[in-house]
Amino acid sequence: MPLLTVGHRGVMGVEPENTLRSFRRAEAEGLDVIEFDLHLSKDGELVVMHDEAVDRTTDGTGRVDELTLAELRSLDAGLGERVPVFEEVVAAVRAPLQAEIKDTAAARVLAGVIRRQRLAGRISVISFHDAALRETRELLPDVPVALVTGHSTPTAPERARQLGARMISCELPWLEAETVQRAHAAGIEVISWTVNTPQELARARELGLDGVVTDLPGIRQAVSAAA
Repeated sequence: MPLLTVGHRGVMGVEPENTLRSFRRAEAEGLDVIEFDLHLSKDGELVVMHDEAVDRTTDGTGRVDELTLAELRSLDAGLGERVPVFEEVVAAVRAPLQAEIKDTAAARVLAGVIRRQRLAGRISVISFHDAALRETRELLPDVPVALVTGHSTPTAPERARQLGARMISCELPWLEAETVQRAHAAGIEVISWTVNTPQELARARELGLDGVVTDLPGIRQAVSAAA
């Protein structure tokens, strides 16, 4: 089976991250899945942004949870793009989606939207935070969840099993073959971030991974060429 390719915040290596432009480019380039991040605005809207603050990725300043959606909408997120909300991402692309949630409150709001729009077959919920994944599993038992890990990767298979996660998304430098083997033995898929070079892609294949998270369309092309 070819490696699954996940577009990291769209294709953030070539487009402004977590924007509709980036997500549309990821789909056009053939990425299998599109990953993005969710925070709650001051007025409780699911806005698409990685950081807790807007400073790095927009022309504004301040914490996301201290700004209203209208205030967030007034910002330039790169090349004239605006900060999108979750529903806009769903409408903009048809590809499967990975929504990374940062806290339990966002998990509850996202669960409500997924139920209302009947998105259970199209979206998976991912997070570093066990509590957010537990909340999602309780509210949406039919929606797949995935555990994201960095330094804590060696314990990921056991945590994922306890959380009912079908996948772990691990930071590549911390991932060892033995961890992948334990995950596969438990029926858990393993993908890794962030894979942007031929050397990193070779390492992913050496580890026997199920997929890669990438910032660049070229990795999707390299995976397709090797299939």
